Amino acid sequence: MGAKRMSNAVFAGVATILVMALAISIIFSLILKFTSVEEQSVRLFLLILSFITLFIGGFIAGGRNGSKGLLVGGATGVSYSFLMFLLQFLGYSHLFSAQQLLFHAGFIGVAILGGIVGVNIAGSREA
Repeated sequence: MGAKRMSNAVFAGVATILVMALAISIIFSLILKFTSVEEQSVRLFLLILSFITLFIGGFIAGGRNGSKGLLVGGATGVSYSFLMFLLQFLGYSHLFSAQQLLFHAGFIGVAILGGIVGVNIAGSREA
């Protein structure tokens, strides 16, 4: 029963990440299309939003599982990174660059942190 609960929590975290990433992508594509803002000027902001999104996904996964936040957050981050790797490799025939590997290592770390915080927040709510 624990594995099913954990997989459901990881799925919820990854789904949250993908929905938030899609919403952010649509918002910024509209901003870039209809304003004079250039892509170079929003890169750092998008990177920060990416880290926040992964934290929230890990937080959701940790809160849904209720325990093992490090494991659930890590599984959420690894699952997201694996999906992005598949998209890039199968869709564009490119492997991750060294810079992308560092970003995804950071994404996994932030998702782990989110999972740990999510478990602790969910635990304090139940007490």
